Amino acid sequence: MGDVLAYEAEFLGLVREYLDFAEFEETVKVFAKECKIKGKPLPKTAGVSLRDSKAVPVQKDLLEAFDNGEQKDFFQLWEEHVSSSVRDNEPVAQKLEFYLHVHFATYLLKHSVGKPDKAELEERISHFKAYLETKGAALSQTTEFLPFYALPFVPNPMVHPSFKELFQDSWTLDLRTRLEKFLCLTLKASQTPRLLTLFKESGQCNKETLQHLHQQLVESEHRTMTYLKRFNKMQADYHNLIGVTAELVDSLEATVNGKMITPEYLQSVCVRLFSNQMRQSVAQSIDFTRPGTASTMLRASLAPVKKQDVPLLPSLDYEKLKKDLLTGNDRLKAFLLQALRWRLTTSHPGEQRDTVLQAYISNDLLDCHSKCQRGVLKLLQSKSEVVRQYMARLINAFASLAEGRLYLSQNPVLLQMLEERLKAEDKDSLTWENVLGALQKFSLRRALQSAMIKDGLIFWLADVLADTDSLSDYTLEYSIALFMNLCLRSAGKKMCARIADRVLRVLSDLLGHENHEIQPYVNGALYSILAIPSVREEARAMGMEEILRCFLKEGNAEMIRQIEFIIKQLYSEPLNDNIVSDDEEEEEDEEDHDIMEADLDKDEVLQPQLGELTGEKLLTTEYLGIMTHTPKTKRKLFPGVHQSIDEPLQRPVTPRYHRTVYPTHQLLYHLSVQSFGKPSPSSCILRERECVCVCVCVKKTPSNLNKLVA
Repeated sequence: MGDVLAYEAEFLGLVREYLDFAEFEETVKVFAKECKIKGKPLPKTAGVSLRDSKAVPVQKDLLEAFDNGEQKDFFQLWEEHVSSSVRDNEPVAQKLEFYLHVHFATYLLKHSVGKPDKAELEERISHFKAYLETKGAALSQTTEFLPFYALPFVPNPMVHPSFKELFQDSWTLDLRTRLEKFLCLTLKASQTPRLLTLFKESGQCNKETLQHLHQQLVESEHRTMTYLKRFNKMQADYHNLIGVTAELVDSLEATVNGKMITPEYLQSVCVRLFSNQMRQSVAQSIDFTRPGTASTMLRASLAPVKKQDVPLLPSLDYEKLKKDLLTGNDRLKAFLLQALRWRLTTSHPGEQRDTVLQAYISNDLLDCHSKCQRGVLKLLQSKSEVVRQYMARLINAFASLAEGRLYLSQNPVLLQMLEERLKAEDKDSLTWENVLGALQKFSLRRALQSAMIKDGLIFWLADVLADTDSLSDYTLEYSIALFMNLCLRSAGKKMCARIADRVLRVLSDLLGHENHEIQPYVNGALYSILAIPSVREEARAMGMEEILRCFLKEGNAEMIRQIEFIIKQLYSEPLNDNIVSDDEEEEEDEEDHDIMEADLDKDEVLQPQLGELTGEKLLTTEYLGIMTHTPKTKRKLFPGVHQSIDEPLQRPVTPRYHRTVYPTHQLLYHLSVQSFGKPSPSSCILRERECVCVCVCVKKTPSNLNKLVA
C-alpha cells in the first residue's frame, strides 16, 4: 500500500494529462472534483493541461532570450523544456547547443557600443570555457568545431580570420532560424501525453523482448545439444584413460617388484580393457613380442568408442525439401540450408553422422547427379547474400567429409561455380570464407587438384596471400594450405616457376607472419617449388638464404629443422628424377580425412522471429519422411575430370585435420632419421610404409629416398 501512495500523485497526474489531451473536458472536471473530495493529491505540473500548451510561450521566451543575449535565462529554459535524452543523444541538438554557446560567448563583442563590460565579457568567456571542458568536449574530435576550442584564448576574435564569420549578421540570423525550427519540432513532439508514451514503449519493448528471448532459446537448445555430445565423448575418454592408467600403474608396480611382464599378459590386459568386439580382435591380432606395440594399443585405446545407444535421426521427405529449396522464398531457403547443415555438423560422429550423410547423398540433396539447369547448387549464385552464404556453408560441411567430397566431385560444374564465387565475393564475407574452405578440402582429391591448377588458381592465390591484412586467421590458413597442396604437384610447381619472383616474395613474407599455424604450409610450399632449378636460381638471386637464416635464430626446433631442409634444397644439384611428372603414378583412394570445424556454424546471421521453426524442429515438423536412410555406398568419380594413373603416394592435408591427426611428428621424425638417414621433405600424410613429420616424409623404399614426390 505504501508503494501505491508513493506514486499515486504522479499516476493521477498522468491520467489527467491524457484526459486533457483527448479533450475530455467534463470528465477532467469530475475527475478533479472527486480527487479533491477523496483527498487525493492531483499535481498541477506544466505538462498537465496540454490543450493550454505552453509550447508557443516557451518558444517565444527562448527566442527573446537569444535575441537579447540573456544567457542564463536561455539555458535555464533550454534545460527545462528540451529533454535531456534529446540534448545528450541527438547530434542535431548537440551541434545546435554548441553554436548557441558560441553565440552567447561573443554576444557582447557584437552588440556593445564601444568597449564591452570587461567583467561580464570575462564571465561569458569563462562560462564558454567550462562548457568546452565538460559537455562540449564530446565534439572536440570533430573538424567542424575544432577551431572554436581556441576562441577563449584569442585576444581579439573580431579580427581573427577563423572567427570573422561569427560577427556577421547573416551568421546570427541563420543560427536563429535553425533554433526556431528545432524548437517547433521538439516542443511539439513533447506534447504527447506521458501515459500514451509509456504504453507505446512498453508494447514495443515487450515484443522485442519476446523475440530476443525466443532467439536465445533456439540458440541455447542448439548449444545444449552440442555440449551434451561433447560431454558424452569426454566422459567416455575419461573412463578409458582411468582404466588405462590403472593397468599401467599395476604393471609398473609388478615390474619394480621383479615380475616380468609377458606379451600374453599385455594381450590379456588389452582384451580386458577393450571389451568391444572390434578392439578385441585388433588386440588379438597384434604381436606383443615386438617392441612398441603396447604403446600402439594404448594410443588406439584413446580413440573415441563408438556408442551403440546413439539413435538415428528421423528420416526426411527429400522431394519436398528440394522442391522448397528451389521454389520457396529466400528466407525459407536459408532456414532449410541452415537446418540441413546443423543436422550434419551436430550429429554424433560415427553411425549417426554417416547415416545423415548417406541419406543426403542417396537422395541427391544437392543435385550433383542431376543434369537439370535449375538445381539446388544454383543457390550458390542466388541474388540473396544470406542464401549464398548458407549454401556455401553447407557445401563446406559436405567437403569436410571424405564421402561428401566424393559426392560433390561428381558434378563437373561445381568446381567452376566455387572458383567464380571465390573471385566475386568480398574477402571479409563468410560466403568467401566457406567457399575457400570447401576448395581447400577439394584439393585433397587429385583430380580436383589438377583442375584447379589448370584453372590458374595458383596465380590468384599468390595475389591473395600478398595482402594478408585483409584475411582472417581461418582464410589465411586455408589459403596457404590450398596453395601448398597445389604446389605439391609437378604441374603446380611449373605454374609457380612462371611467377617465381612473386611467389618467393609472398612466401618469404609469410615466414615471419604472427600466425604460427601457417608455418608448416609455408615451409612445405617453399620446399616443393625449390625443386625447380629456375626457382632455385631466382631464390638465390633474391637472397633467400639470408632471409631463411634470420628465422634459424628465432624459430623453435621444428621450425629450425624445416628451414635447414629448405636451405639444403636451395643449393641442391638438379637430379634426373627430381622433377618427375606426377601424371604417371598409380592412382590410390583418398585418405579418410573427416573433421567438422566449429567455424562451420559460427556467426549465424539468420535469426528466427517469434513463431518461426528452425533447425531440427523445422525438418521434423514440416519435412518428416519414411525410411529415407540407406546403406553406405561408394560411388565412382565423375568423368568430367580425368584422374591420372600415375599419382604420388602422399596426399595433402587440410589445416584442422593436420593439427588433430599428427601430434607425434617429432617422434616420427627421429624414427625416420635413425632408420633411413636424411629424409626427403614432402607433404604430411601417414601411410602404411611411411614416417611423417609435418612437412617431412620418408619413404621406406630406398629408391625413393632422393625423389621429391609431387
